[in-house]
Amino acid sequence: MPAAVFDEVEAFARALPARGALVGLDLGTKTIGVAVSDVTRLVATPLETIRRVKFTPDVERLESIMAERDIVGVVIGLPLNMDDSEGPRAQSTRAFVREFAKRISAPFCFWDERLSTDWSHDHLIAQGMKSPTARAEVIDRVAASHILQGALDRMRALKV
Repeated sequence: MPAAVFDEVEAFARALPARGALVGLDLGTKTIGVAVSDVTRLVATPLETIRRVKFTPDVERLESIMAERDIVGVVIGLPLNMDDSEGPRAQSTRAFVREFAKRISAPFCFWDERLSTDWSHDHLIAQGMKSPTARAEVIDRVAASHILQGALDRMRALKV
C-alpha cells in the first residue's frame, strides 16, 4: 500500500509517530537536495546533494538515507508559482512523490518552497560564502534544510 501523501502539515503531523527524524527534499531537474532533522524535530540540517540519474537509482539513494537514519516522514518542497498555481515543475514533483510513495511506508508532506533557493543564496553569502562555485555545491541541500525547517517550525507552532 502506498504511503500517505499530505498537502497540509497538520494532517501530516498527526500521521507521524511522536518521535523520529524527518527528511526534507528539494527536488530539482538535475539534483535532489537532502536535509534531515533530529529525532525531536527541532532542527533541520543539510545532508547531501544527489546528482539525478534516473528515477530508480535516485530513490534507491533516498531509501538508503532513510534506512540509515530511521526516517519516519518526508517533507518535499512543492514549487508553486507566485500566484499559488501549480505549473509543470509542481506537477513533476507530485508525479515523483506518487511513484516514490509506492515504495516506502513513511508519509509525505508537500511544503511551499517558493523563494527557498533565493533565501539559501542570501544565507550562504551572509555566512561568508562568496564563491558562486562553492555555493553551487551546497545550495540544494541548504534549500532542503530551509524547506524542512519551515515544516518543523509550523508543526511545533501547531503543537500537533
